[in-house]
Amino acid sequence: QVQLVESGGGLVQAGGSLRLSCAASGRSFSNYNMGWFRQAPGKEREFVAAISASGTNTYYADSVKGRFTISRDGAKNTVYLQMNSLKLEDTAAYFCAANVRFPSSTRRSVAYDYWGQGTQVTVSS
Repeated sequence: QVQLVESGGGLVQAGGSLRLSCAASGRSFSNYNMGWFRQAPGKEREFVAAISASGTNTYYADSVKGRFTISRDGAKNTVYLQMNSLKLEDTAAYFCAANVRFPSSTRRSVAYDYWGQGTQVTVSS
């Protein structure tokens, strides 16, 4: 069992930056592939980024590649999402999630077993 708590969301102007954090508690955090997803009002939840359990491999949606960076700190049981050059279309609730059953490259939300409550990111013009 893993509990996930996101933080770091807020209101930012277009072109600005935010860093989201996802603190994990429970056992065997180092065994979990971790991902970030987002959901805007009226839209389906979509994949943003993922990182393997070892931290070696990372994956990004085309829409955020080159602007967002996912990382993890095993000593702190925390996953981060550094978001730069934010755009209006990045506005959404952001969720972190843990996956132990499927490859870290998976982008399907159904592959993830544990989810945080989400943190809101609002990008203004």
